[in-house]
Amino acid sequence: MISLDQRIELLAKLGNYLLSDDGQKEAVCQRAIAMNAWFTPEHVEMAIRNIARNFLQKDQLAKWIAAYDLPKTAKTVGIVMAGNIPLVGFHDFLCGFISGHKLLIKLSSKDEVLIAHIIRKMVEWEPSVAEQVHIAERLKNCDAYIATGSNNTARYFEQYFAKYPHIIRKNRTSVAVLDGTETEEELQLLANDIFSYFGLGCRNVTQVRVPKDYDPTKLMDAFKPFESLVDHNKYKNNFDYYLAIYLLNRVHHLTNNSVLLVENASPFSAVSVVHYWRYDDKDQLAKELSESQDIQCVVGHGFMPFGNAQCPGLSDYSDGIDTMAFLCSL
Repeated sequence: MISLDQRIELLAKLGNYLLSDDGQKEAVCQRAIAMNAWFTPEHVEMAIRNIARNFLQKDQLAKWIAAYDLPKTAKTVGIVMAGNIPLVGFHDFLCGFISGHKLLIKLSSKDEVLIAHIIRKMVEWEPSVAEQVHIAERLKNCDAYIATGSNNTARYFEQYFAKYPHIIRKNRTSVAVLDGTETEEELQLLANDIFSYFGLGCRNVTQVRVPKDYDPTKLMDAFKPFESLVDHNKYKNNFDYYLAIYLLNRVHHLTNNSVLLVENASPFSAVSVVHYWRYDDKDQLAKELSESQDIQCVVGHGFMPFGNAQCPGLSDYSDGIDTMAFLCSL
């Protein structure tokens, strides 16, 4: 087993590689894009850049890991990864790798190219990584499990992994809370939080909570830079479908022919649809959102800054569950 210092050095080297113009990396990115129509060059590059800058800096890694007592004995941890956005499972891999556990990883069929390449590259630099990390189709004989999926698959995970220590992640989404004093620049940043990765990530804002007298057309103005999303075939199919549904059912909506803004109490919305809902008391709303099991993060004044939803740091754990603390407790 390679030492902690070696693991940190290796991860920092990976960060430099991901930010480079290496031809092999570029070819792998193109293959990942070809295999998943939701992965665009811009979104793959965004995911890689955020991981390299926010997760793979040597000083950040050392500071982060210093807060934990790493386990003395390596266990075998099975990881079931999601694939809704590029490299969405990387943080689980990072936590498992740096904690020193042996990893069995089941990749999502939607995102199997990028993670597999990263692991192969690390093995190329340090062959002993192959003893610690394995890609597997079936996760058998593990001591613990981390699995991410939908609410439906989570029920199966709970059954399969019930007798083992586990983290099971379900559907989550994010919301924005506006108070009416937002600048045009802040609303533009909010649009980034909404439309990055087509809104497919759990950190994407899918509902905007607004004061009682708020004019929702302000949001439509902020959405204009993303009108070109409708040129993407899969996105346009979603837009056309929900537009037809709303017209047939006479649901009031605002549209710029690329996004649908609908008044709806649900924090979850479909691709191409953004919900908004009015509130009376901001403090009470903040309390409700903090207690909700559906909310990953909240952006707005007094919450996470606008534009930061898709830029998590090392300690921004999914579902608010400290993955490192879980792994160190095994």
